Amino acid sequence: MSTSGPYHSHRDGTMIDLLVQPRASRSEISGIHDGVIRIRIAAPPVDGAANDAIIELLSKVLKVRKADVEIASGATGRRKRVLVKGIDPETVRQLINVG
Repeated sequence: MSTSGPYHSHRDGTMIDLLVQPRASRSEISGIHDGVIRIRIAAPPVDGAANDAIIELLSKVLKVRKADVEIASGATGRRKRVLVKGIDPETVRQLINVG
């Protein structure tokens, strides 16, 4: 993952670098740490439940359809890169509002 920040321009929208903590008490975006967005997810990392919860949370926060949020890499790990289609990095930064 990059140390230049969590938001990266992509031809289809914006890539976001994430660090995910599954089995949290609630699902939320908790801030930026070491150049990645930290997300706490209530769902366990079983059968894609945590990935589904990430997509749901990001689509709600960024006001896009779930179909516009895709796990681009890291589907089985805690560090992930997510593509959000049709939205620019500055808008993502403003909507996530953690830095």
